[in-house]
Amino acid sequence: MKIEKLLRENIKQMQPYSSARDEFKDDTTNKVFLDANENPFESGVNRYPDPHQKTLKGELSKLKNVPVNQILLGNGSDEVLDLVYRAFCEPKVDNVITLPPTYGMYKVLANLNNVEEREVQLTTCFQPKVKEILEIADKNSKILFLCSPNNPTGNSFSNEAVKILLKSFKGLVVIDEAYIDFSSEKSWLERLNEFPNLIITQTLSKAYGLAGIRLGICYASPEIIAVLDKIKPPYNVNELTQQRALKRLLVIDKVQEEISAILEMRRKMIEKLKTLRFVETVYPSDANFILIKVDDAVKRYNQLIKKGIVIRNRTTQPLCKNTLRITVGTKKENKAMCSVLNSL
Repeated sequence: MKIEKLLRENIKQMQPYSSARDEFKDDTTNKVFLDANENPFESGVNRYPDPHQKTLKGELSKLKNVPVNQILLGNGSDEVLDLVYRAFCEPKVDNVITLPPTYGMYKVLANLNNVEEREVQLTTCFQPKVKEILEIADKNSKILFLCSPNNPTGNSFSNEAVKILLKSFKGLVVIDEAYIDFSSEKSWLERLNEFPNLIITQTLSKAYGLAGIRLGICYASPEIIAVLDKIKPPYNVNELTQQRALKRLLVIDKVQEEISAILEMRRKMIEKLKTLRFVETVYPSDANFILIKVDDAVKRYNQLIKKGIVIRNRTTQPLCKNTLRITVGTKKENKAMCSVLNSL
């Protein structure tokens, strides 16, 4: 597959914005910088951030064993996904394929970019319908979105199904791995270079506990990353975000401890939920949340709200009638929730 054939024509022709930090690339030691119209008085953030986040990408490269030229950082994963749309999808011409129930931003971004969204519902076991996906695709199908582990269902997709789609789909396959750190399944990062059309997105919002700084990560071929880097805003990841992310990556052992704690609490929560009379199904989870089917989702949701427990009612989503999604909290939070559930 030649990525250039998937690109929009205007993207092929455009010249990226060249910032002051792009034009001067020599050693910055003992230099007087008067090139970027910055306020010279030191505040810690009076200078523009590194537009290429070199230090942060270097740490990610070591942690994930992926070359720096195959990493792009964004203002949350949503910006990364929007860049993919803008680079490869011609408005009013191209289409993308999503597999509901799934992350709602794929549809929002399709509407925002005036791109047709084609839906193929998952099976009742929340797995991709490979045959139907390939049948609905045409020459203008540019992106297939696979959220695995999936939100809101919590399960991972079959490796065999994903492999077939990667080999057979003629466009880009985006695997959203926002919850991969909570899964027993391996990340597709290990096979990134095997599939030229593969894009993997991850985030520091979930396992790394940094939802507030908004940092999304994209892993792909050098060719795809070069395209996305060409069209991204020059300073899309601010200095404070870069500093906080780097600080967190340098204490990866602590992150792993927190992940282990969440997994243990998830296990205990699943056991507890299975004992409740109004819970009909507790679905398997590879994420930091659990999807359950209850007798009356609206009723149970409102009962929990009145007791100060806020969860997510997913009953309006395809295949999710009477389901509730519960995030694994702290021991104290989980205990409070379980106490309320026992009283219903």
